[in-house]
Amino acid sequence: MNTLVRLEIVRTLRNRKFMFFSVLYPGMLFLLITAGTDKSKKLDGANLTFVAYYMVAMAALGAMTAVLMGNAERIAREREKGWVRQLRLTALPGRGYVTAKIASAATVSLPSIVIVLVLGAAVKGVRLDAWQWAAILLCTWAGSMVFAALGVAIGYVATADVARPISMLCYFAMAALGGLWAPFTAYPDWLQTLAGYTPGRAYAALGQAVEFGDAPHGKDVGVLVCYLVLFAGSAAWLYRKDTRKA
Repeated sequence: MNTLVRLEIVRTLRNRKFMFFSVLYPGMLFLLITAGTDKSKKLDGANLTFVAYYMVAMAALGAMTAVLMGNAERIAREREKGWVRQLRLTALPGRGYVTAKIASAATVSLPSIVIVLVLGAAVKGVRLDAWQWAAILLCTWAGSMVFAALGVAIGYVATADVARPISMLCYFAMAALGGLWAPFTAYPDWLQTLAGYTPGRAYAALGQAVEFGDAPHGKDVGVLVCYLVLFAGSAAWLYRKDTRKA
């Protein structure tokens, strides 16, 4: 399992095209959305600036993009080519395969988060305490593992042709409900309540809680843990049960 983890990380880092778009995309989107915005402008109904809100939102969105979109299609293609079937002939357990895929995805998501935070501080003038910067980075990076596991599961239930559309549908739905595209405070109360139990909203709320000077809320952590167990468990089960030949 350790060998596969190392190989997956090295292979991900060698994919320059994927690394370029996964790492730079969230930072570019953050600068585009906040272009021309008054740095002191606050969101309606929240004691948080527009720029600070979108800094955390774009860091989460970029990490989600890297780990979900990349994993699903790549795994589906590996299944079609027979690589996964070869791994199943070894003693590699299902959890080892899932762990390797999540680890390689985390390698991509970390630098994308760092770039958005650096842009927020250096270009947009966001000011936070040192512990808040570290906590936002850690929470956003750790939370992305949930979507990496979802990407693995999608890669097992879909062919290469439909893996991307399915992952994109999940991506846009979770991003919208999570308040990553539009301020969450603008949503009606009933939608805010519903979205609170989705992984996208719980994920975004981790960093936003830290921005307010609080620790991540227990409910949000619990929601993400439940989804991580569900997605990772499903992916490991599908790995063991997959009998499709290349």
